Amino acid sequence: MAGTSLQINCYPMVSTAKQYISRSNPGRRSLLFRPIKVASVASQSQSSYWDSLNVDIEAYLKKAIPIRPPLTVFEPMHHLVFDAPPSLAPALCIAACEFVGGGRDQAMVAAAAVRLMHAAACAHDKLLSAHKPISRPTAQREFESNIKLLTGDGIVPFGFELLASEPERSNAGRVVRVVAEIARAVGSQGTVEGQYEEVVSERMERACEKREGELHACAGACGAILGGGSEEEVEKLRKYGLYVGMMQGMLRLGGKERFGEMVERMRCLALNELRDFDGRKIETLSKLVEPDFCCA
Repeated sequence: MAGTSLQINCYPMVSTAKQYISRSNPGRRSLLFRPIKVASVASQSQSSYWDSLNVDIEAYLKKAIPIRPPLTVFEPMHHLVFDAPPSLAPALCIAACEFVGGGRDQAMVAAAAVRLMHAAACAHDKLLSAHKPISRPTAQREFESNIKLLTGDGIVPFGFELLASEPERSNAGRVVRVVAEIARAVGSQGTVEGQYEEVVSERMERACEKREGELHACAGACGAILGGGSEEEVEKLRKYGLYVGMMQGMLRLGGKERFGEMVERMRCLALNELRDFDGRKIETLSKLVEPDFCCA
């Protein structure tokens, strides 16, 4: 890409967020990082790229979840999905697919499923935090607690139903793998654990890792799998997604005032996972960790 400038000045990083967030020997840990700078003359076009992904995902879901009889089922499902707070994970799923050479249509259903899983978790958030205020904006339309509970539970299998009905039979092996990836990311060791950590134990770093981190990691891995990426590419995009998600979780729970240094270090970790890819491709994917984008 003409005029593109991408500079990543980081030493090789630890491979997992768990190693990073360890509080042992913090003085030495700080030496592992250098400032980073990502700049591009094509920033506006990159934003348009991400906007186009979100528009396509929403259009697909509006066809998949129309408001139709029985209204007691589809009306709350429709509203709870589209009123959920935004997430970078669905668009990351498609971007990762295109990043490794796949097409947008190959990852569209998986991206829609990731968005449904995020919406289901958001539907349950207010119920889990009924005893205290939460930082997420509320839906434009409110439903009774029992409706939120049942609809949130129903959204999850609907996402798997979309994946199972994927028409590309030649892609069946990859789809089965994606189903397993998503199930793991939203289960007891993923989103559910993250919600527990946030609401019950209040270990916010762990909550960010298991909630937003695991979902974004899943999105990056699923996109790479569906795009035909190598195992190395799948794992690099999984880790990239993990760090992007943790940044999002930290910004949601406390912002730069509480997690400023950690957000910067997650950004450095994320960019290190892109080092070995083609520079022209890195520029677009790295947009997710630019301050003017991820903090919007």
